Amino acid sequence: MGKMNVTNDMMLSLFAEMLLDEALRKYKEEILYEEIDQALANGDEQSFIALTTELNTLRDLGE
Repeated sequence: MGKMNVTNDMMLSLFAEMLLDEALRKYKEEILYEEIDQALANGDEQSFIALTTELNTLRDLGE
């Protein structure tokens, strides 16, 4: 029975880590969208390109 509890604890820990990683990725994505909008509003092409590149990289890592 003890071995089963350890396995369950490990699975719950892994699941919690996955949820946290996904929440952080979504938060970072939201921040990037806001910064991209701001770069567009300011006509800042360099920031726009850098931020969209970062967003695309973040999305690629999330797949």
